[in-house]
Amino acid sequence: MSKTEMTRDAARKRDEMDPLRSFKDAFFDSGEDLIYLDGNSLGRLPKKTRTLLTNQVDVAWGGRLIRSWNDSWIDLPARLSKKLAQLLGASADEILFCDATSMNLYKLAHAALQIQRPRKEIITDSLNFPSDLYVLQGVLDQFTGAPPLHIVGGAGDVEGPLEQIRAQLSPKTALLSLSLVTYKSAYFYPLKALTEAAHAVGALVLWDLSHAAGAVEIDLQDAGVDLAVGCSYKYLNGGPGAPAYLFVRQGLRDELQSPIKGWFGDQRPFEFETTYAPAKGISRFAVGTPPILSMAAIEPGLDMLLEAGLPALRKKSLALQDVFLGLFQDHLAPLGFSLGSPMNPDRRGSHLSLIHKDAGRICQALIDPPEDRPVIIPDFRAPHTIRLGMAPLYVSFENLWDTAERLVKIILDKEYLGFDERPKGVT
Repeated sequence: MSKTEMTRDAARKRDEMDPLRSFKDAFFDSGEDLIYLDGNSLGRLPKKTRTLLTNQVDVAWGGRLIRSWNDSWIDLPARLSKKLAQLLGASADEILFCDATSMNLYKLAHAALQIQRPRKEIITDSLNFPSDLYVLQGVLDQFTGAPPLHIVGGAGDVEGPLEQIRAQLSPKTALLSLSLVTYKSAYFYPLKALTEAAHAVGALVLWDLSHAAGAVEIDLQDAGVDLAVGCSYKYLNGGPGAPAYLFVRQGLRDELQSPIKGWFGDQRPFEFETTYAPAKGISRFAVGTPPILSMAAIEPGLDMLLEAGLPALRKKSLALQDVFLGLFQDHLAPLGFSLGSPMNPDRRGSHLSLIHKDAGRICQALIDPPEDRPVIIPDFRAPHTIRLGMAPLYVSFENLWDTAERLVKIILDKEYLGFDERPKGVT
Protein backbone atom coordinates (compact mmCIF):
# COMPACT_ATOMS: atom_id res chain seq x y z
CA MET A 1 0.00 0.00 0.00
CA SER A 2 1.57 3.29 -1.07
CA LYS A 3 1.37 6.63 0.67
CA THR A 4 -1.02 7.95 -2.00
CA GLU A 5 -3.49 5.10 -1.39
CA MET A 6 -3.85 5.52 2.37
CA THR A 7 -4.60 9.06 3.43
CA ARG A 8 -6.75 10.05 6.39
CA ASP A 9 -9.66 10.63 4.00
CA ALA A 10 -9.18 7.17 2.51
CA ALA A 11 -9.17 5.69 6.01
CA ARG A 12 -12.40 7.52 6.84
CA LYS A 13 -14.02 6.13 3.70
CA ARG A 14 -13.00 2.62 4.75
CA ASP A 15 -14.69 3.28 8.09
CA GLU A 16 -17.87 4.49 6.42
CA MET A 17 -18.06 1.22 4.46
CA ASP A 18 -17.29 -0.96 7.49
CA PRO A 19 -20.25 -3.31 8.22
CA LEU A 20 -19.16 -3.47 11.89
CA ARG A 21 -18.94 0.31 12.40
CA SER A 22 -22.08 0.51 14.56
CA PHE A 23 -20.52 -1.65 17.29
CA LYS A 24 -18.10 1.11 18.28
CA ASP A 25 -21.02 3.07 19.76
CA ALA A 26 -21.89 0.09 21.97
CA PHE A 27 -18.80 0.78 24.12
CA PHE A 28 -18.38 3.32 26.90
CA ASP A 29 -16.92 6.65 25.79
CA SER A 30 -15.08 8.60 28.47
CA GLY A 31 -15.11 11.76 26.34
CA GLU A 32 -11.30 11.73 26.18
CA ASP A 33 -9.59 12.08 22.80
CA LEU A 34 -8.44 8.48 22.94
CA ILE A 35 -7.36 5.75 20.54
CA TYR A 36 -7.39 2.40 22.31
CA LEU A 37 -5.06 -0.26 20.89
CA ASP A 38 -4.72 -2.45 23.96
CA GLY A 39 -7.80 -4.64 23.55
CA ASN A 40 -5.46 -7.62 23.34
CA SER A 41 -4.75 -7.04 27.06
CA LEU A 42 -8.00 -5.50 28.33
CA GLY A 43 -11.06 -5.07 26.17
CA ARG A 44 -13.17 -1.91 26.34
CA LEU A 45 -16.25 -1.60 28.56
CA PRO A 46 -19.56 -2.39 26.80
CA LYS A 47 -22.31 0.07 27.74
CA LYS A 48 -24.68 -2.81 28.48
CA THR A 49 -22.21 -4.12 31.08
CA ARG A 50 -22.63 -0.94 33.15
CA THR A 51 -26.41 -1.33 33.14
CA LEU A 52 -26.20 -5.04 33.89
CA LEU A 53 -23.85 -4.59 36.84
CA THR A 54 -26.03 -1.83 38.30
CA ASN A 55 -28.97 -4.22 38.14
CA GLN A 56 -26.95 -7.05 39.68
CA VAL A 57 -25.89 -4.83 42.58
CA ASP A 58 -29.13 -2.95 43.23
CA VAL A 59 -31.78 -5.55 42.35
CA ALA A 60 -30.22 -9.00 42.53
CA TRP A 61 -27.82 -8.45 45.45
CA GLY A 62 -29.51 -5.48 47.10
CA GLY A 63 -33.12 -6.57 46.73
CA ARG A 64 -33.32 -10.28 46.13
CA LEU A 65 -30.25 -11.13 48.24
CA ILE A 66 -29.63 -14.87 48.59
CA ARG A 67 -32.78 -15.62 46.59
CA SER A 68 -30.86 -14.52 43.51
CA TRP A 69 -28.91 -17.78 43.57
CA ASN A 70 -32.04 -19.65 42.57
CA ASP A 71 -33.31 -16.78 40.40
CA SER A 72 -30.35 -16.77 38.03
CA TRP A 73 -26.93 -16.92 39.67
CA ILE A 74 -26.53 -20.67 39.97
CA ASP A 75 -27.14 -21.10 36.21
CA LEU A 76 -24.88 -18.24 35.13
CA PRO A 77 -21.69 -20.28 34.39
CA ALA A 78 -23.67 -22.71 32.23
CA ARG A 79 -25.37 -19.88 30.32
CA LEU A 80 -22.04 -18.20 29.58
CA SER A 81 -20.47 -21.52 28.61
CA LYS A 82 -23.22 -22.11 26.05
CA LYS A 83 -22.50 -18.75 24.41
CA LEU A 84 -18.72 -19.15 24.45
CA ALA A 85 -19.03 -22.65 22.97
CA GLN A 86 -20.46 -21.10 19.80
CA LEU A 87 -17.30 -18.99 19.42
CA LEU A 88 -14.96 -21.92 20.01
CA GLY A 89 -16.58 -24.68 17.96
CA ALA A 90 -17.43 -26.70 21.05
CA SER A 91 -20.44 -28.10 22.88
CA ALA A 92 -21.76 -26.23 25.90
CA ASP A 93 -21.07 -29.25 28.12
CA GLU A 94 -17.36 -29.11 27.16
CA ILE A 95 -16.88 -25.53 28.48
CA LEU A 96 -16.84 -24.28 32.06
CA PHE A 97 -16.39 -20.69 33.26
CA CYS A 98 -14.43 -20.76 36.50
CA ASP A 99 -11.37 -19.48 38.34
CA ALA A 100 -8.34 -17.87 36.63
CA THR A 101 -6.47 -19.02 33.53
CA SER A 102 -3.40 -20.13 35.47
CA MET A 103 -5.49 -22.17 37.91
CA ASN A 104 -7.37 -23.82 35.06
CA LEU A 105 -4.10 -24.57 33.29
CA TYR A 106 -2.80 -26.20 36.45
CA LYS A 107 -5.93 -28.31 36.89
CA LEU A 108 -5.92 -29.61 33.34
CA ALA A 109 -2.16 -30.15 33.02
CA HIS A 110 -2.06 -32.05 36.32
CA ALA A 111 -5.07 -34.16 35.34
CA ALA A 112 -3.49 -34.92 31.95
CA LEU A 113 -0.22 -36.11 33.48
CA GLN A 114 -2.11 -38.37 35.86
CA ILE A 115 -3.77 -40.34 33.05
CA GLN A 116 -0.67 -40.29 30.84
CA ARG A 117 1.54 -42.19 33.31
CA PRO A 118 4.28 -43.35 32.94
CA ARG A 119 4.81 -40.51 30.44
CA LYS A 120 5.92 -37.33 32.21
CA GLU A 121 7.27 -35.03 29.51
CA ILE A 122 5.59 -31.69 28.78
CA ILE A 123 6.61 -29.82 25.63
CA THR A 124 5.95 -26.11 25.15
CA ASP A 125 7.67 -23.26 23.30
CA SER A 126 9.59 -20.07 24.01
CA LEU A 127 6.68 -17.95 22.71
CA ASN A 128 4.31 -19.17 25.42
CA PHE A 129 3.09 -16.76 28.08
CA PRO A 130 5.52 -16.82 31.04
CA SER A 131 2.76 -17.62 33.56
CA ASP A 132 1.95 -20.75 31.54
CA LEU A 133 5.59 -21.80 31.73
CA TYR A 134 5.64 -21.30 35.50
CA VAL A 135 2.47 -23.33 35.97
CA LEU A 136 3.64 -26.18 33.74
CA GLN A 137 6.98 -26.44 35.54
CA GLY A 138 5.14 -26.35 38.86
CA VAL A 139 3.00 -29.29 37.74
CA LEU A 140 6.08 -31.28 36.73
CA ASP A 141 7.65 -30.58 40.12
CA GLN A 142 4.82 -32.58 41.69
CA PHE A 143 5.55 -35.73 39.70
CA THR A 144 8.52 -37.73 40.97
CA GLY A 145 11.10 -38.33 38.27
CA ALA A 146 9.56 -35.91 35.78
CA PRO A 147 12.03 -34.10 33.52
CA PRO A 148 12.22 -30.29 33.42
CA LEU A 149 9.77 -28.49 31.19
CA HIS A 150 10.90 -28.91 27.56
CA ILE A 151 10.85 -25.42 26.00
CA VAL A 152 11.37 -25.46 22.23
CA GLY A 153 12.66 -22.44 20.32
CA GLY A 154 14.60 -19.28 21.14
CA ALA A 155 13.81 -16.10 23.05
CA GLY A 156 13.71 -13.92 19.94
CA ASP A 157 11.41 -16.11 17.86
CA VAL A 158 8.54 -14.48 15.98
CA GLU A 159 7.25 -17.60 14.24
CA GLY A 160 6.32 -20.68 16.23
CA PRO A 161 9.01 -23.40 15.97
CA LEU A 162 6.67 -25.84 14.22
CA GLU A 163 9.20 -28.25 12.80
CA GLN A 164 11.21 -28.32 16.03
CA ILE A 165 8.07 -29.16 17.99
CA ARG A 166 7.15 -31.95 15.58
CA ALA A 167 10.70 -33.32 15.85
CA GLN A 168 10.56 -33.31 19.67
CA LEU A 169 7.22 -35.13 19.95
CA SER A 170 7.81 -38.75 20.90
CA PRO A 171 6.31 -41.69 22.81
CA LYS A 172 7.75 -40.04 25.95
CA THR A 173 5.60 -36.93 25.49
CA ALA A 174 2.63 -36.75 27.84
CA LEU A 175 1.41 -33.27 26.97
CA LEU A 176 1.96 -30.54 24.41
CA SER A 177 0.88 -27.14 25.77
CA LEU A 178 0.98 -23.98 23.65
CA SER A 179 -0.76 -20.64 23.18
CA LEU A 180 -2.85 -20.77 20.00
CA VAL A 181 -2.02 -17.08 19.37
CA THR A 182 1.21 -16.11 21.07
CA TYR A 183 1.16 -13.10 23.35
CA LYS A 184 4.13 -11.17 21.99
CA SER A 185 4.33 -11.74 18.23
CA ALA A 186 0.70 -12.82 17.60
CA TYR A 187 1.89 -15.98 15.82
CA PHE A 188 -1.18 -18.14 15.13
CA TYR A 189 -0.47 -21.87 15.31
CA PRO A 190 -2.18 -24.31 12.90
CA LEU A 191 -4.57 -25.78 15.47
CA LYS A 192 -5.65 -28.96 13.73
CA ALA A 193 -2.33 -29.94 12.18
CA LEU A 194 -0.34 -29.63 15.40
CA THR A 195 -3.02 -31.35 17.47
CA GLU A 196 -2.93 -34.27 15.04
CA ALA A 197 0.87 -34.39 15.20
CA ALA A 198 0.74 -34.72 18.99
CA HIS A 199 -1.98 -37.37 18.84
CA ALA A 200 0.13 -39.39 16.41
CA VAL A 201 2.61 -40.11 19.23
CA GLY A 202 -0.04 -40.55 21.90
CA ALA A 203 0.34 -37.12 23.51
CA LEU A 204 -2.53 -34.95 24.73
CA VAL A 205 -2.72 -31.26 23.74
CA LEU A 206 -3.63 -28.29 25.95
CA TRP A 207 -4.13 -24.95 24.18
CA ASP A 208 -4.23 -21.50 25.79
CA LEU A 209 -6.83 -19.50 23.84
CA SER A 210 -6.42 -16.20 25.71
CA HIS A 211 -5.23 -14.17 22.69
CA ALA A 212 -7.32 -16.16 20.22
CA ALA A 213 -10.91 -16.38 21.52
CA GLY A 214 -13.06 -13.67 19.95
CA ALA A 215 -10.25 -12.72 17.55
CA VAL A 216 -9.77 -15.72 15.23
CA GLU A 217 -12.03 -18.50 14.03
CA ILE A 218 -11.66 -21.63 16.19
CA ASP A 219 -13.23 -25.07 15.87
CA LEU A 220 -12.04 -27.16 18.80
CA GLN A 221 -14.17 -30.19 17.92
CA ASP A 222 -13.09 -30.27 14.29
CA ALA A 223 -9.44 -30.02 15.34
CA GLY A 224 -9.84 -32.86 17.86
CA VAL A 225 -8.53 -30.68 20.70
CA ASP A 226 -8.28 -32.41 24.08
CA LEU A 227 -7.98 -29.50 26.49
CA ALA A 228 -7.99 -25.70 26.44
CA VAL A 229 -8.04 -22.72 28.77
CA GLY A 230 -8.45 -19.00 28.27
CA CYS A 231 -9.23 -15.65 29.83
CA SER A 232 -12.28 -13.48 29.14
CA TYR A 233 -10.91 -9.96 29.61
CA LYS A 234 -9.21 -9.47 26.23
CA TYR A 235 -11.26 -9.75 23.02
CA LEU A 236 -14.25 -11.07 25.00
CA ASN A 237 -14.47 -7.70 26.84
CA GLY A 238 -15.28 -9.29 30.21
CA GLY A 239 -13.50 -6.71 32.37
CA PRO A 240 -10.32 -6.62 34.50
CA GLY A 241 -9.62 -9.95 36.16
CA ALA A 242 -12.79 -11.49 34.71
CA PRO A 243 -13.20 -15.24 35.34
CA ALA A 244 -11.51 -17.63 32.94
CA TYR A 245 -12.80 -20.80 31.31
CA LEU A 246 -11.64 -24.29 30.49
CA PHE A 247 -12.50 -26.84 27.80
CA VAL A 248 -12.37 -30.64 28.08
CA ARG A 249 -13.48 -32.75 25.13
CA GLN A 250 -16.36 -35.07 25.84
CA GLY A 251 -14.37 -38.29 25.68
CA LEU A 252 -12.03 -37.12 28.45
CA ARG A 253 -14.40 -35.40 30.87
CA ASP A 254 -15.12 -38.37 33.13
CA GLU A 255 -11.62 -39.81 32.86
CA LEU A 256 -9.77 -36.76 34.14
CA GLN A 257 -9.70 -35.90 37.83
CA SER A 258 -9.20 -32.36 39.06
CA PRO A 259 -6.34 -32.03 41.55
CA ILE A 260 -8.33 -29.34 43.40
CA LYS A 261 -11.43 -30.85 44.94
CA GLY A 262 -13.79 -28.01 45.81
CA TRP A 263 -17.44 -28.11 46.79
CA PHE A 264 -18.78 -26.80 43.46
CA GLY A 265 -17.03 -29.72 41.76
CA ASP A 266 -18.87 -32.24 43.91
CA GLN A 267 -21.84 -34.30 42.68
CA ARG A 268 -24.14 -32.86 45.35
CA PRO A 269 -22.61 -29.63 46.65
CA PHE A 270 -25.62 -28.70 48.77
CA GLU A 271 -25.80 -32.07 50.53
CA PHE A 272 -22.63 -31.04 52.41
CA GLU A 273 -21.19 -34.54 52.57
CA THR A 274 -17.81 -34.90 54.27
CA THR A 275 -16.46 -37.15 51.49
CA TYR A 276 -15.86 -35.71 48.04
CA ALA A 277 -17.50 -37.35 45.00
CA PRO A 278 -16.57 -35.71 41.68
CA ALA A 279 -19.45 -34.45 39.57
CA LYS A 280 -20.11 -36.01 36.21
CA GLY A 281 -18.82 -34.14 33.20
CA ILE A 282 -17.23 -30.72 33.03
CA SER A 283 -18.58 -29.56 36.42
CA ARG A 284 -15.97 -31.63 38.26
CA PHE A 285 -13.42 -28.94 37.38
CA ALA A 286 -15.28 -26.27 39.33
CA VAL A 287 -13.78 -25.41 42.71
CA GLY A 288 -15.37 -22.66 44.78
CA THR A 289 -18.31 -20.29 44.64
CA PRO A 290 -18.48 -18.42 41.30
CA PRO A 291 -17.66 -14.68 41.53
CA ILE A 292 -21.08 -13.61 40.31
CA LEU A 293 -20.56 -9.88 39.73
CA SER A 294 -17.42 -10.28 37.64
CA MET A 295 -18.83 -13.33 35.88
CA ALA A 296 -22.06 -11.54 34.98
CA ALA A 297 -20.01 -8.77 33.33
CA ILE A 298 -18.78 -11.21 30.68
CA GLU A 299 -22.15 -11.73 28.98
CA PRO A 300 -22.59 -8.45 27.02
CA GLY A 301 -19.21 -8.90 25.35
CA LEU A 302 -20.06 -12.45 24.31
CA ASP A 303 -23.41 -11.29 22.94
CA MET A 304 -21.75 -8.66 20.74
CA LEU A 305 -19.23 -11.13 19.34
CA LEU A 306 -22.00 -13.57 18.51
CA GLU A 307 -24.04 -10.83 16.86
CA ALA A 308 -21.11 -9.64 14.74
CA GLY A 309 -19.99 -13.17 13.85
CA LEU A 310 -16.39 -14.38 13.88
CA PRO A 311 -16.00 -14.49 10.07
CA ALA A 312 -16.83 -10.76 9.86
CA LEU A 313 -14.62 -9.97 12.85
CA ARG A 314 -11.69 -11.85 11.39
CA LYS A 315 -12.16 -10.19 8.00
CA LYS A 316 -12.03 -6.73 9.53
CA SER A 317 -9.13 -7.64 11.79
CA LEU A 318 -7.03 -8.66 8.80
CA ALA A 319 -8.11 -5.54 6.88
CA LEU A 320 -7.00 -3.33 9.78
CA GLN A 321 -3.66 -5.10 9.91
CA ASP A 322 -3.20 -4.78 6.16
CA VAL A 323 -3.78 -1.03 6.32
CA PHE A 324 -1.35 -0.58 9.19
CA LEU A 325 1.29 -2.73 7.50
CA GLY A 326 1.10 -0.41 4.49
CA LEU A 327 1.60 2.59 6.75
CA PHE A 328 4.42 0.76 8.53
CA GLN A 329 6.26 0.01 5.30
CA ASP A 330 5.88 3.54 3.95
CA HIS A 331 6.47 5.60 7.08
CA LEU A 332 7.76 3.61 10.06
CA ALA A 333 10.29 1.14 8.69
CA PRO A 334 12.48 4.02 7.41
CA LEU A 335 12.52 5.42 10.97
CA GLY A 336 13.99 2.34 12.63
CA PHE A 337 10.87 0.27 13.34
CA SER A 338 10.76 -3.40 12.39
CA LEU A 339 7.90 -5.90 12.43
CA GLY A 340 7.71 -8.37 15.30
CA SER A 341 4.76 -10.35 13.91
CA PRO A 342 4.49 -12.88 11.06
CA MET A 343 4.05 -11.45 7.56
CA ASN A 344 1.67 -14.26 6.58
CA PRO A 345 -1.83 -13.07 7.60
CA ASP A 346 -3.01 -16.68 8.05
CA ARG A 347 -0.43 -17.06 10.79
CA ARG A 348 -1.31 -13.87 12.72
CA GLY A 349 -3.84 -13.27 15.46
CA SER A 350 -5.40 -9.81 15.91
CA HIS A 351 -2.48 -7.73 17.13
CA LEU A 352 0.68 -6.45 15.48
CA SER A 353 4.01 -6.01 17.22
CA LEU A 354 6.50 -3.32 16.34
CA ILE A 355 10.13 -3.58 17.40
CA HIS A 356 12.18 -0.49 18.23
CA LYS A 357 15.19 -0.01 20.47
CA ASP A 358 13.30 2.78 22.31
CA ALA A 359 9.95 0.97 22.45
CA GLY A 360 9.38 1.67 26.15
CA ARG A 361 9.85 5.41 25.74
CA ILE A 362 7.77 5.51 22.56
CA CYS A 363 4.85 3.80 24.32
CA GLN A 364 4.95 6.40 27.08
CA ALA A 365 5.01 9.21 24.51
CA LEU A 366 1.89 7.75 22.85
CA ILE A 367 0.07 7.52 26.18
CA ASP A 368 1.14 10.94 27.50
CA PRO A 369 1.13 13.27 24.47
CA PRO A 370 1.12 17.07 24.14
CA GLU A 371 -2.31 18.59 24.77
CA ASP A 372 -3.19 18.96 21.10
CA ARG A 373 -2.61 15.27 20.33
CA PRO A 374 -4.80 12.20 21.02
CA VAL A 375 -3.95 9.77 23.77
CA ILE A 376 -3.00 6.48 22.11
CA ILE A 377 -2.83 3.40 24.33
CA PRO A 378 -0.81 0.42 23.07
CA ASP A 379 1.18 -1.81 25.38
CA PHE A 380 4.86 -2.54 25.90
CA ARG A 381 6.56 -5.90 26.21
CA ALA A 382 10.18 -5.96 27.28
CA PRO A 383 12.66 -5.38 25.95
CA HIS A 384 11.71 -3.72 22.65
CA THR A 385 8.12 -4.55 21.65
CA ILE A 386 5.11 -2.26 21.10
CA ARG A 387 1.89 -4.26 20.70
CA LEU A 388 -1.04 -2.77 18.79
CA GLY A 389 -4.30 -4.63 19.40
CA MET A 390 -6.69 -4.54 16.44
CA ALA A 391 -9.98 -5.29 18.21
CA PRO A 392 -12.39 -5.11 15.25
CA LEU A 393 -15.49 -4.15 17.24
CA TYR A 394 -14.14 -0.68 18.05
CA VAL A 395 -10.81 0.01 16.31
CA SER A 396 -11.20 2.07 13.14
CA PHE A 397 -9.03 2.54 10.07
CA GLU A 398 -8.68 6.23 10.92
CA ASN A 399 -7.41 5.24 14.38
CA LEU A 400 -4.53 3.42 12.69
CA TRP A 401 -3.73 6.31 10.36
CA ASP A 402 -3.57 8.65 13.37
CA THR A 403 -1.37 6.18 15.25
CA ALA A 404 1.12 5.95 12.41
CA GLU A 405 1.18 9.73 12.16
CA ARG A 406 1.88 10.05 15.89
CA LEU A 407 4.67 7.49 15.76
CA VAL A 408 6.36 9.42 12.98
CA LYS A 409 6.03 12.68 14.95
CA ILE A 410 7.36 11.09 18.15
CA ILE A 411 10.49 9.91 16.34
CA LEU A 412 11.17 12.95 14.20
CA ASP A 413 10.64 15.40 17.09
CA LYS A 414 12.42 13.08 19.54
CA GLU A 415 9.49 13.33 21.97
CA TYR A 416 10.37 9.92 23.41
CA LEU A 417 13.61 11.25 24.90
CA GLY A 418 11.59 13.00 27.61
CA PHE A 419 10.55 9.66 29.14
CA ASP A 420 12.24 6.93 31.17
CA GLU A 421 13.72 4.02 29.25
CA ARG A 422 11.32 1.53 30.85
CA PRO A 423 7.68 2.19 31.76
CA LYS A 424 6.72 1.67 35.40
CA GLY A 425 3.87 -0.48 36.68
CA VAL A 426 1.45 -2.35 34.44
CA THR A 427 2.45 -2.17 30.78
